[in-house]
Formats: sequence, C-alpha cells, structure tokens
Amino acid sequence: MKALIMAAGRGTRISRYLDGRPKCTVSLGKEALIHYTVRTLKACGVEQIALVLGYQGQTIRQVLADQDVQFYENPFFDVTNSIASAWFAREFIRDDEMLIMNGDVFLEESLMRQILDRHAPAPLLFADESRREEADYKLCYREGKLLLYGKELKGDQITGEYVGVARINQSFLPVFCKQMEQMILHQEHGVWWENVLYSLSGQTDILVRDVQGQFWAEVDYIEDYQRIMKFVQAGK
Repeated sequence: MKALIMAAGRGTRISRYLDGRPKCTVSLGKEALIHYTVRTLKACGVEQIALVLGYQGQTIRQVLADQDVQFYENPFFDVTNSIASAWFAREFIRDDEMLIMNGDVFLEESLMRQILDRHAPAPLLFADESRREEADYKLCYREGKLLLYGKELKGDQITGEYVGVARINQSFLPVFCKQMEQMILHQEHGVWWENVLYSLSGQTDILVRDVQGQFWAEVDYIEDYQRIMKFVQAGK
C-alpha cells in the first residue's frame, strides 16, 4: 500500500487565519496536521508516502524534515487544481494499491486504520452519512455505488459528505492513469483529482463506504479547525 497526499493548494477560504502558511500545516498542539497524517499513516503500516507540493512547499518540507517521504512539485498550483498535482506524481501512482487523500483532511487514527483495512475490487471513496445538508461536497450512492456527486446536490440526492480520501485498487491504476492523462491532454487541469474517478463512474463501478461515527474534518473554514482542536484536546 502506498499513500499520496495532495498538499499543493493555497487554501483561500481559511488563509486569513493562517498568516500565509499552507493549511495542512495548522497546529494540532504538539505537531502540525500534515506531520500527524504522515506519522499516523506510518503507524498504520504504510511504508511509501509521497506528497505533492506547490504553495509554500518549503514550509511543508521543513515540517516533515524528520519523516522519510517523497516529494513532487506542482509548479502551476496557482492556475491548476489537484488533478495536475496527481499528474506530476504519476510515476508514484503505479505498482501497488494507492491511498490518495487531500492534505487538509484530519482523520482520527482508528478511522485511518479502518480505511486502510477496507479492501475492495474497485475504486473506493469514503463518505459520512451523518453529514448531509451541511456537507461541503456531496455524494449520492445506492447499494454502495456512486451515482451523483457535487456541491449542488439537494435533499434525497445526498447520501453523505465526501471525506477527501480514496483507495484505488492496483488493477484499476492503469485505467485511472490513462483517464488522468486524457483529461490533462484535453486541458482539464482545473478540476480535482477525484474528477478522474467521477468521470469514470458511468463506465465502471466506483464504490462508496460510510464512515459515520468516526471523527474526521477537512480544514476549509476556521470552524473546521476549531472542531478538530476540540476533538484533539478532548483526547489529551
């Protein structure tokens, strides 16, 4: 199992609270979020971890100076989205089952282990069914298969909130990489890396599993960060 972490973005929605730092470096008290994520992945048995950097990449390198990880760079982070970051790390996305996650996502360790233990014969996204109307990016799925996706879904269209993490089985990696290459070739560099999977959902099964009951949060707004800190401090 490999893990690829997308950490190139600027984080404009919460940037005014961060003094210009990348949002994946927010402090959890004893360590930065991205350091916690890398350390937890290793504790869960993931040996090969890579990050795609962009905005203030050197800051993230310094935070992870004591960790054995690989780095890739998206030099066009200001004019592209995370699909371009995945493309710059395409050499890493091969040969073994992949966990791909966004660098601004906090997962409690038990949830990380649960995600890493979820083997599937097809690409697997994770969603929280306890968060629907308040969800940022919404997924609609039936019998564990993705049907619809987007911020604009409403009412019965919403099954759960996308967590920001996916597993891609080894046999599917060539399909994923080929589709990503085609999208980049057609200048679709302004979309998320997840759009590679979304674009394939009409051709093949993209699976979704519920993680409700486990704590996670994505650092988009100051309220998200406050929720994470409340959880972390309660665990001390």
